[in-house]
Amino acid sequence: MPLDMLSLLLISVPVGLLGSLTGLGGASILVPVMVLFGVPVKAAIASGMVSIIATSSGSAAVYVKEEIANVKVAMYLEMFTSVGAIAGATITTLIAPVFLYFFFALFLMTSFLRFKRSKGEGGDSTRAIAVADAPPGQADAPPAPASAPSGLIRRLDLRGSYYDAARRERVRYVATHPLLGGLGMGLAGLAAGMLGIGAGAFKVTVQENILKLPSKMASATSNFIVGMTALAGTSVYLKSGLLNLTLAAPMAIGTTLGAIAGGRVLNRLPDRLLRALFIAVVVILIAQMLYKGVTSL
Repeated sequence: MPLDMLSLLLISVPVGLLGSLTGLGGASILVPVMVLFGVPVKAAIASGMVSIIATSSGSAAVYVKEEIANVKVAMYLEMFTSVGAIAGATITTLIAPVFLYFFFALFLMTSFLRFKRSKGEGGDSTRAIAVADAPPGQADAPPAPASAPSGLIRRLDLRGSYYDAARRERVRYVATHPLLGGLGMGLAGLAAGMLGIGAGAFKVTVQENILKLPSKMASATSNFIVGMTALAGTSVYLKSGLLNLTLAAPMAIGTTLGAIAGGRVLNRLPDRLLRALFIAVVVILIAQMLYKGVTSL
């Protein structure tokens, strides 16, 4: 049964909510849904890129206001993701559609790398320090880490803090390995442009495991970054003629509404629940795309 504009709008709202809470982005869920209902995978990917822009704008505004997302870190990483997105979108316009199903599933499998890190945000592995009962507006400067940050980290000021409402603690952090992290984000941009999914899972993984950023801050900053990445990829799909505005318009509206709702509740949910939700969503998406790929051979 094909998706009409109203049904796609209604589906997009909860999808945007889930995408915002997990850091995946709504398109990661919408693309498999559209494929399930018979939309060609390349058209689904191109339309999904537009919804990513809207979703990122909706949730990122809330995260910046609540001081969870770090704009300086986001702007640095966007340089790498935008270049990757243009390259990835160009590849999609040239390859056979069947390969995209398997690439989609394989890429999502890499999202589980995020759980190799320490489970707590306050551990040494994240370089995060929590201060109990600090007020949300307190502008505490982050303390110096055990080892002095590199020159690039100092020049770009890749550090910050945010108030975790669920834990009632202010968490401070300092990004590590900025060059290696940038290369990882470039690969995330490549996948984002190629698959139209925002690559939020991989971006969160890079931020947590290479840059050593706390989970909530990584998720919030990922939502900020995916919009610019998607804009770069959309330019390629627009020129190629794959972009279907009839699909893109309701997706953009629905995912934006869901993302705004997700941005308002993210900081009030425990990390354990967010991790469980992330795993459940990713497993379902992987199974869906593998099935579609096998049946398309």
